[in-house]
Amino acid sequence: MKKLLYLFLVSCFTLSISAQEELVYQKPPKEILELADFERSPSLMMDSKRTKMIFQYRNTYKTLADLSEQEIRLAGLRINPKTNIASTTTYLNNLKYKNFNDVEAKQIEGLPENARISNMSWSPDETKIAFTNTTQKGVELWYIDVAIGKAIKLTEDNLNANMGNPYTWFRDNNSLLIRVLPKDKAALIDAKEAVPTGPTISISEKGEKAQNRTYQDLLQNVTDEANFEALATSELYKVDLTGKTTLWKEKAIYSGEIFSPDGNYILISTIKRPFSYIVPLGRFPSETNIYDLDGKLISKFNERPLLEVIPKGFMSTYTGKRSISWRSDQPATLYWAEALDGGDQEKQVPNRDEIFQLAAPFTGQPTSLVKTINRYAGILWGNENVAVLYDNWWNTRNTKTYLFNPSNSKQEPIVISDRNYQDVYSDPGNFDTKRNQYGRNVLNIDGEKAYLIGDGYTEKGQFPFVDEFDLKTKVSKRLYQSNYTDKKLDIISINDAKRGEYLIRLQSPIEYPNYFILNTKKRIAPIPVTHFDNPFKSIANVYKEVIKYKRPDGVELTGTLYLPAGYDMQKKEKLPMVMWAYPTEYKDKSSAGQNTTNPNEFIYPYYGSPIYWVTRGYAILDDAAFPIVGEGKSEPNDTFIEQLVANAKAAIDAVDELGYVDRNRVAVGGHSYGAFMTANLLTHSDLFAAGIARSGAYNRSLTPFGFQAEERNYWEAPEVYNTMSPFMHADKMKHPLLLIHGGDDNNPGTHTMQSERYFNALKGLGAPARLVILPKESHGYAAKESVLHLLWEQDQWLEKYVKNKK
Repeated sequence: MKKLLYLFLVSCFTLSISAQEELVYQKPPKEILELADFERSPSLMMDSKRTKMIFQYRNTYKTLADLSEQEIRLAGLRINPKTNIASTTTYLNNLKYKNFNDVEAKQIEGLPENARISNMSWSPDETKIAFTNTTQKGVELWYIDVAIGKAIKLTEDNLNANMGNPYTWFRDNNSLLIRVLPKDKAALIDAKEAVPTGPTISISEKGEKAQNRTYQDLLQNVTDEANFEALATSELYKVDLTGKTTLWKEKAIYSGEIFSPDGNYILISTIKRPFSYIVPLGRFPSETNIYDLDGKLISKFNERPLLEVIPKGFMSTYTGKRSISWRSDQPATLYWAEALDGGDQEKQVPNRDEIFQLAAPFTGQPTSLVKTINRYAGILWGNENVAVLYDNWWNTRNTKTYLFNPSNSKQEPIVISDRNYQDVYSDPGNFDTKRNQYGRNVLNIDGEKAYLIGDGYTEKGQFPFVDEFDLKTKVSKRLYQSNYTDKKLDIISINDAKRGEYLIRLQSPIEYPNYFILNTKKRIAPIPVTHFDNPFKSIANVYKEVIKYKRPDGVELTGTLYLPAGYDMQKKEKLPMVMWAYPTEYKDKSSAGQNTTNPNEFIYPYYGSPIYWVTRGYAILDDAAFPIVGEGKSEPNDTFIEQLVANAKAAIDAVDELGYVDRNRVAVGGHSYGAFMTANLLTHSDLFAAGIARSGAYNRSLTPFGFQAEERNYWEAPEVYNTMSPFMHADKMKHPLLLIHGGDDNNPGTHTMQSERYFNALKGLGAPARLVILPKESHGYAAKESVLHLLWEQDQWLEKYVKNKK
C-alpha cells in the first residue's frame, strides 16, 4: 500500500513538473526582430510661441534590471523606496535643442552622467526648463538655460517625487518650490518581519453602499499605513537658481502646490488620516489651503472627508467643493464646482452642478458663475466677458459647450454645441489657446473672433480644419480645411490666423510623422521643421487599405487591412489572417458606424501591434471595429456576445469576399478588454483557429461593482456578468488560446490572478491553452527581454495553430 501511494505521489509530481516549461527569454524570427529592435525617434517639447524646440531622447525599451529595482505598492502608488520616485517612471537619457529656423539640433551641455531625466517644465517666462534627474540614491533638481543650451544642477538627490512632480516654479522665474525628504524621515517597516499587534478590521455601516471598482495596490494593514505616511511625507523648501535652499513649510503629505497666475498666492493640498483599505489615495481625506509667498496661511479653504461611499454610477460624485483651480485670466481668483443633486446621478434635477468663484483676499462670499445641465467637465477662460464651459453625461453620451460671461452671472449662458460626443462627424473642434501675461493658456481671441481646430472626420475620410468663430453671432466660418488624400495631416496649433500660418504634422504609411509650417495664403509647399527618418523601411512596401463593411443589422464597420509586400493582387493567394480588436460601447448605431481610421497613418509596429506578422506571410486586419450598441433603455452589454460574434463574422466575411483570406486559418487577438473579447469569441463561435489574449479579465464576478462601461453591479445584472465571463463557460472552449499576462499588473480589474485562474479552469477541462507570465511586467510590457519574448511566443503560437493548422 505504501509503495502504491509512493508511486502515485511520484506520478503526480512528474505530471506537475511536465506541465511547466523551463524556458529562457527568446527572440522572434529575423523579420520581426529587425522591426522590434529599433532606435526610437525623439519626442518634442515646444515653447508657446513655437520658436524653441527641445528634442527628448529615450531608450526604445526598459530592461529587466530596470523593472527589478526595489518597489513598494501602497495606496495606488508604485514607489522605488531607494530613489523616492514612482517605479513606473519612464526616463529620458538625452536632450537637444534648436530654434525653428535651425537645420540641426544642438546638444544640451552639462547634462548629468547616465542621465535619467523626467518632470520637465518651462519656467513662466519660457527662458529656462527645470527637470529632475534620478540617481542611484534619489532625485535631484536641475535646470536648463535655453539661451546657452546648458544644464545646471540645483539640489542634491534628496527630493521626494513619490507623490509626483516634486517642484513648481515661482513667478519670479528665478526660484522653485520643492518637496524634500524630511531630515527625520521615518524608517520603513519590513512588512514580512513586522509582528502584528492585532487583526486587520474593516467596517461596513448599515445603509452605506461603498460600490467601488476593483483597485490594485491598496493599503492592507497598519504597517502599510505607516510606510505610506513615511514615503509620502515631505518638507517644502524654496531653492533659487544659485542652489540656495531655505525651509518654506513644515512636513506634511503634500499632494499639490499651484501658484496663482500673478504668483502672489499658492494653493496647497495635503492628505490626512484616516486612510482607507478599499480606495486609493485620491479619495483619502484632504485639506486645501491658501498661503502667501512667505508660507503664511491666508485661508483654510476646503476640507474633504474620506470618500469611500459615493452614490453609484459614472456620473455620480461627492458633495462640496471639487475641481478647485485658479482662473487663468485673473491675477488671483479661485473657482470650483459643487453638485446640486447631492452627487447622485439618479436624482432628477434641472441642473447638476454650480460653478463658484472667489477672488483675493478670499474673505468675501463666493459668487455664482454658472449652472450646468450635465456634470461639469471644465472651463476654458478667455477674458472678463468671455469664457467657455463644458459638461457631459455618460449615460446619454451627451456633451454641451456653453459660452458665458464671467462678469455677469445674471446673463444666461448660451449653449453653442449640444451633441453626442461619440458622434465624431459632428465634432465642431476644440478652441485654440494662447499664453497670456500670466503664462497661462486662455482662449485665443482676436477682437470678436475665436478659433476652432477640428479633427475633420467625415464619411469620405479625415480632413482637419480651422474655423473662425464669431463670439457675437455664434457662427463659424471655415478658414482652412485639409485636402490631402495621400497623407495624414494634423493641425498642431495656429501660429497666425490672419496670415493663414499653422504648425502641422504630416505623415503617410511610409513617411514618419514630421512637423511643418504651413502657410495657406501662399502657394508654397509646407516648410519642414523636423527631419525624422523612417526606422521601419523593411515594411515600406506592404499593402495597406481601410476596408468598409456592414454587420447584418446594418451597423457600418471598418478595419485596416495589411497584405505582405509583393502579394499578387491578381492571383489572390488565400492567406492566414490575424485580426486584432478592442470592443467599444455606444448608445446609438449611427455613432458606432462612423469611421475614425485614416489610411494614410504611418505604419508603426509598436510592441503590442499585430503588424509584425505581415512579414511572416499573414494578412492582418488591425483595429477592426467592434462596436457594442445599446440604444434607448437597453444597455450595450445586454447583447454583448451576440454583437461580438456578429462583428467578428462581418470582418472575416469582408476580407474573404475580397479573396485574400483562408477563413479556416484566422486568429483573433487583443489586449486588456480586447483579451476579454478574444476569450469570448473562441468560446462562443467557431470562426477562429486560435487566439491570443493579453492582460485580460475573464471572471466578472471578481469585478462585481462594474467594469469597463458597465455601471450595474453583479447583483443587479447577474445574467449579464455570468454570460459575459469566459471563465463561467470554460467547458465550452475548444480552440487554442495563448494567455499572456504581466506578473505585476497594476490595472484595476485585470489582476494577474485573472489569467492564472482562467488557465487553471481551461487546463482542468482539457482545453488547449498556454499561459505565459512575464515577470516584473505591469499591464503594458516595458522590458526589451519581455517584448522580444512576447513576440516569439505569439509567432510560435500562430505558426503552429494558424498558418500550419492541421
